[in-house]
Amino acid sequence: MKKLFKLFTVLAASMVLMLSLFACGEAPQEEKSEEPAKVEEAVASKEEAKIVKAGFVYVSPVGDAGYSYAHDLGRKSVDALDFATTAFVESVPEGADSERVIRNMARKGFDVIFTTSFGYMDPTMKVAKEFPDTKFMHCSGFKKSTNVTNYFGRIYQSRYLTGMVAGAMTKSNKLGYVAAFPIPEVIRGINAFTVGARQVNPDAEVRVVWTKTWYDPALEKDAAKSLLDAGCDIIAQHQDSPAPQEAAQEAGAYSIGYNSDMSSFAPKAHLTSAIWNWGPMYAKIVGQVRDGSWQGDQAVWWSMQDGVVDIAPMGPMVPEDVKIIVESAKADLMKGNDICFVGPIKDQDGNIKIAEGEKATDAQLHDMMWFVEGVVGTVK
Repeated sequence: MKKLFKLFTVLAASMVLMLSLFACGEAPQEEKSEEPAKVEEAVASKEEAKIVKAGFVYVSPVGDAGYSYAHDLGRKSVDALDFATTAFVESVPEGADSERVIRNMARKGFDVIFTTSFGYMDPTMKVAKEFPDTKFMHCSGFKKSTNVTNYFGRIYQSRYLTGMVAGAMTKSNKLGYVAAFPIPEVIRGINAFTVGARQVNPDAEVRVVWTKTWYDPALEKDAAKSLLDAGCDIIAQHQDSPAPQEAAQEAGAYSIGYNSDMSSFAPKAHLTSAIWNWGPMYAKIVGQVRDGSWQGDQAVWWSMQDGVVDIAPMGPMVPEDVKIIVESAKADLMKGNDICFVGPIKDQDGNIKIAEGEKATDAQLHDMMWFVEGVVGTVK
């Protein structure tokens, strides 16, 4: 009996030990099963915090193939990113209205606000002071602060190439240019267009008519008609609508578009367009806002080499030899060789503004408030 009792005691002790070990083994397993869920929760929360809200303010409608249309294509590139959401307000006049719209966006908690017209500069600066944690990007201006910087592209490079096309195609040697406001951005484009035209045709001249508006199709068309009546056989523009293109086609003349490929509006007239591709720039800026590398007070000025500016395909009426010359010049620009303003370059009065063999500096380009030789018109 004693032996049986001892055997029973040993068996009981063994069972207690096994149960104890089993219980001890379960606890760590339970902790491990909870841990991945906690980590996953933290990661998800971190990812949600990285979503960037980007707002865009436009001076004209987005549906008219012009300046705001090109910006909105860039906005859509941002909206397609998995870490960004966007919103926009179109047809916002410069001045008090723009200040109200910009402030409203800032109040709604947008992380970065793109104000896309030159006349939005002072309203942007004013609102930025009230919202120091919001980042502001102003297009084509020059004022900056810790939470405001400006951005643009070297669209004058595209202007230079389109000027070459126009200079080669004109029969009258008179090129018309429907222009918005006499500010450096617009003047720089007119000058580059003229230099390009005279590069292939030294007798070409560019006649300028100011509309003092960014978007007014009727006024733009009337301005184009006045240039056609003055003997211009090619119409270029720094305006937002395709109205000058349509005026050229109706008159049996040629045209050079701006902002986007405007060939569909005037297929018989359209030689090419100076075009914008804002998508890569906008995506990069929003990415910088997201990862914390964005810095105020540092202007962004991308070139053709960076992919933000280009020209539309040249029309079927452009001869192959002209296309070859233009494509060769474009290849130089794509390599980073800025050939547009290389001296000697004179102003309208014959004064040397850029010395022989020298290239215009960025400061000279930003402050350009004079016309080159070959422009007929005044800076006012």
